[in-house]
Amino acid sequence: PDGVATGSGAAFTAPTTLGPASTRAATGDVIVLRGGTYRIGGLQTNQGITLQPYADERPVLKGTRVATQWEAQRNGLWRTAWSTLFPESPADWWRREREGAKTPLWLFNNDMVFVDGEPLKAVGWEGALDAHSYYIDYAAGQVYLGVDPTNRLVEITAFDSALVRTLQPVHGKKSDGRGFILRGLTFTQYAYRALEVEGHEPEKLADPATFGKDVVGTTVEHCTLTYCSRVAGYFRGDRFTLRHCLVSDTSTEGIYIVSSADCLLEKNIFARNNVEGITGYFPSAVKIFNQSYRVTCRDNLVTDQPNSNGIWYDVGNVDGVFINNWVEGCEDGFFFEISKNAICAGNVFVNCTKGIRVLNSCNVRVYHNTLVNTVASFERNERSAVGDHFGWHPSTGPDVEQRDGHVFAGNLLIADATFHRPLLCFEQPQLLARRLTKPHVAQLDGNVYVRLAATADPLLVWSPATGERTQIELPSLDALRQLQPSLEVHSQYLSGYQGPLVRSLELRHYDLLPDFPVTVPGATLPVEVQSLLGWPAATVLAPGAYPGTR
Repeated sequence: PDGVATGSGAAFTAPTTLGPASTRAATGDVIVLRGGTYRIGGLQTNQGITLQPYADERPVLKGTRVATQWEAQRNGLWRTAWSTLFPESPADWWRREREGAKTPLWLFNNDMVFVDGEPLKAVGWEGALDAHSYYIDYAAGQVYLGVDPTNRLVEITAFDSALVRTLQPVHGKKSDGRGFILRGLTFTQYAYRALEVEGHEPEKLADPATFGKDVVGTTVEHCTLTYCSRVAGYFRGDRFTLRHCLVSDTSTEGIYIVSSADCLLEKNIFARNNVEGITGYFPSAVKIFNQSYRVTCRDNLVTDQPNSNGIWYDVGNVDGVFINNWVEGCEDGFFFEISKNAICAGNVFVNCTKGIRVLNSCNVRVYHNTLVNTVASFERNERSAVGDHFGWHPSTGPDVEQRDGHVFAGNLLIADATFHRPLLCFEQPQLLARRLTKPHVAQLDGNVYVRLAATADPLLVWSPATGERTQIELPSLDALRQLQPSLEVHSQYLSGYQGPLVRSLELRHYDLLPDFPVTVPGATLPVEVQSLLGWPAATVLAPGAYPGTR
């Protein structure tokens, strides 16, 4: 960070600075960063360049500048002039008539203020300030604090991006179609987003050969992306890889993958999205959006998301793979909406509103997951491309009559004495009672349901049912078998169970004890999925996400 802009950067004895280095670098070049803090942003490239640290040093790229010129006010507040402000309005699809009483408009601005590393909360006027908040008068270009900034490090956002991989000609070069490679860097405190890879997005159902090809092969490994006021990174283009990264403390999304194919998210940590609690914005720690094909999420930790979904495949996605992830404390953990064909296997879901949620989709196969105090839900409704709030979105998924073909097999669902909701739901509205009479599932078997307390709470929600109501609550598996004799033939429900179960519920060790009395047929796990999970073949299996055999 203490290089000289005119330095060649060709040797450690002649270091340059990051801005000039990024303008000179072409595909195949590697920019090596020494450790320290780089207060920089607005970098652009259209080349397949690499940025990485020197040895084990830790470069930190920050989108803030330090504010030092403060004026004490007679009212006990402090004020400074600030020229780089990022006012913003909600997106045009945000419904103020629904959400305006819950989400104040100032939360949509993209500015952030930090005092000694603590992110402060935005408020709407000076009278609401305290030691942990800030107010911005955008018309006057003034930032106000309620805490004395003397002898404190006060940082205010100055850049709305760190690095953008653009499609446009830049620095005398044309785009070479290759994505950047980032390794071992920290990006933090950026207004709006830290990283973006540009690309064309279809605005209707389209042939996947016609998009995702502008920039391919973007790779981000062993990086930290935190405290971005909206999204840590937007990524467009096939063969994107995110591996061994921490993405946390974001607002609407952590990672946003758009119209891309053959992507991999592996061994990442996603924590604390929607830190501002914005409503009506459909937040998600990871959003995979708009006709993305074959996106695999494997062995990730998604946690601490009380106001956010976990990983959401949203609109027109095909052949998703979601395996061996740990998802805890989310609204919807794995959410597959208006999309086709997915495998969800070997995952653990803990204390989610809905750990597995499938909505208006088809052919989602759910095998051998463990769900603790968490609902699995398959849902469909009348939503179609005709008159939809989001226009063409529903046209990218299955039609209303094609939202079926799901599989739910070999799963372990555990509820402690505090959990009173149904464990598995198949939902559709009454107005579809005559239109949709076929079950959501093509296969439902080999599941084990455990309630630690004897209770009258329903076990299942089932639809479509015949009779006055198409959606009904069922107390037991026997009640379901009376309606659908071919379903849950090998499944068991243990109500008020006090026998051997898992190694430790309290310590989150959910592997079954050897003397747990229930097994499921090995046929609940197809060879294809067994191979994806890396499990051995067996004729008898333990239910749930751990590869125990009996």
